[in-house]
Amino acid sequence: MNGLLIAAPSSGSGKTTVTLGLLRALSRRGISVTPGKAGPDYIDPAFHAIACGRTCLNYDPWAMRPEVLGYQAGGEGPLVIEAMMGLFDGAADHTGSPASLAKMLGLSVVLVVDCARLSHSVGAMVRGFLSHDPDVSIAGLILNKVGSNRHESMLLAGLAGLSVPILGMIRQDKLLGLPERHLGLVLAQEIDGIEAFMNHAADVVSETCDLDALASLSARQGERKPVPDCLIPPLGAHVAIARDEAFAFTYPHLMDGWRAQGAAMSFFSPLADERPDPKADSVFLPGGYPELHAGRLSAAATFRGGMEEAAASGKAIYGECGGYMTLGEVLVDAAGAEWPMLGLLPLTTSFASRKRHLGYRKVSALAGPFAGMRINAHEFHYSTVVHEGQAERLFDAVDAAGEVVGLAGLVRGNVSGSYMHLIDLAGAA
Repeated sequence: MNGLLIAAPSSGSGKTTVTLGLLRALSRRGISVTPGKAGPDYIDPAFHAIACGRTCLNYDPWAMRPEVLGYQAGGEGPLVIEAMMGLFDGAADHTGSPASLAKMLGLSVVLVVDCARLSHSVGAMVRGFLSHDPDVSIAGLILNKVGSNRHESMLLAGLAGLSVPILGMIRQDKLLGLPERHLGLVLAQEIDGIEAFMNHAADVVSETCDLDALASLSARQGERKPVPDCLIPPLGAHVAIARDEAFAFTYPHLMDGWRAQGAAMSFFSPLADERPDPKADSVFLPGGYPELHAGRLSAAATFRGGMEEAAASGKAIYGECGGYMTLGEVLVDAAGAEWPMLGLLPLTTSFASRKRHLGYRKVSALAGPFAGMRINAHEFHYSTVVHEGQAERLFDAVDAAGEVVGLAGLVRGNVSGSYMHLIDLAGAA
């Protein structure tokens, strides 16, 4: 086996808390553990990095080609990847589940079972997961949210006769909860007492789980592979990238790919009213939470001036999701207040009337910096487009099942953007 996947029957079972506690507990033992997150997630990886002090990479079995997954998983030392959703839940085309990732990378699976509303029926649930796909190696269970000694006895009775070890038994604990908002957890850097939470989670995992067994399951073999030179190309030779609480959503593998292709990168904070580096020949505004900071962004005169100069000088400017909203003319916040944005694209977006847009996308770039490329992407936002003016369209998109999504994004000269988060170049059709 080549690392450990922390999975669960469904979302909300406690995967994140268990993963964070395990990462911090192993780190406190002096073990240099590598964290990972399955699927298109920007938020959880920041928690993983805080837990163990190392960058967390995304492993997306639907959107990433095998060579991209392989370079990330290669290397020595423990690898702990947190799954998304349920173990066998995937995209609309029934592929890309955590189970498929486990088979692709040879990962051992530990199943975290939320027992808050279960007793003897836990046996039937676990038996189903053990037998559903014999090629998936479920190496152990962690029973989470156990209420009492009596509850524990009932769970053990329900699991009697199953040939899978119980590697942990975690009691219900209100201190193990993390605050959430519309796109998932609140950003790690915004939570007071995050270190205390990490240490408490590590204490709980250390006291209630077989840490030696989990460390053994996370071991991997082999050397780290070089970054493939076939990742999505950089916007330019020097890319200025917005980075703060409003623009926090970047994939490390894309940054690795840009560096491997020779691009320099610099970072600036629009919320601190910083401008992109004048020496950069391109600008990237990633996704994040501009809707929570619309007033500050609207008042950031230095940021606005720097972006206007970059646009006027012909530099490639590209925005994803929150970055796309910021490139527009107006952003309407949750209270209905209208805030002028950069005005570089003819676009008005609103967070006042929320509608969830969620799913994988295959996009064909019609114009802009990625013209002619087919790219796997993901869309997840609650804001809506109120108005789009005259401009070229950036992408033509279908969903994971091949259903037409339609034209997406805008291009005006050297400025472009859309709600799509780009992940990897698409393989052969």
